[in-house]
Amino acid sequence: MWIDQSLLASSGVGVSKRGRPCVYPDAVIQLRLGLKQVFRLPLRALQGFAMSLHKLAFANLPVPNDTTLSRRAQDLEVVLPALRTGQSLHLVVDSTGLKVFGEGEWKVRKHGDSKRRSWRKIHLAMDAKSGQICAALMSHQDVGDADVLPDLPGQLPPDTPVDIVGGDGAYDTKSCHAAIAAAGAQPSIPPREGAMPWPETMPGAAWRNRAIEAIAESGRREWKKASGYHRRSLVENLMYWLKTLTGHSLWARKVGSQATEVAIRAGVLNRMAALARPHSVRVA
Repeated sequence: MWIDQSLLASSGVGVSKRGRPCVYPDAVIQLRLGLKQVFRLPLRALQGFAMSLHKLAFANLPVPNDTTLSRRAQDLEVVLPALRTGQSLHLVVDSTGLKVFGEGEWKVRKHGDSKRRSWRKIHLAMDAKSGQICAALMSHQDVGDADVLPDLPGQLPPDTPVDIVGGDGAYDTKSCHAAIAAAGAQPSIPPREGAMPWPETMPGAAWRNRAIEAIAESGRREWKKASGYHRRSLVENLMYWLKTLTGHSLWARKVGSQATEVAIRAGVLNRMAALARPHSVRVA
């Protein structure tokens, strides 16, 4: 276990708000919640784990109780750790579902699901070059993917260059193409079956119209190879890592805490990818 000494040395929160100031800074709360996701511990067990670390190795480690963690998680502003290479991003976006409550998969497969089965949709934007999650948002299970994509670039640091934004056919909407064009990027989204050209005055219409012409001339498969659409499979692997390493369901029950939990999980995956992601080189 290694903890940055600057985190242990920072005792003040440094946020001017009305009312009583917080005892523990946001970085300490995010650290504790990150350990919770890595080891899949309940809040009470997490408190005992932190007390053991405090006694064995880190005498300066603050140990907030489980009630404080639960309350602070509802409105915590999570800083998503991402590897900043300075290069332009090739974002691939997709969504998956995490269960809030309901039966297990075995019961559903044998006897069907019930009406109380509930999910949350997780929308992730991943950099295909570095494997880092650059943006993560949570929505209700009934919200469409295309409705969330315009909000994902808002999580990127200011002046972050984005070259390509790739996704499946669900993102072939006017709002998505307008958001991608506003970010100064080129879309890699397949037009839907039977798609008609848009007026040239619409944002992103020129690229989409060229894609429709290319598919009509050489076929959809050749267009996917030429446009680099298959890079989107990386974000599908990311969804598998998310559920395998951090679980298929959410611990939290309140919406604010659930959004914090999703961001914490994304940060955990970024740390793991930065430490152990293999560097592949094509030799033939």
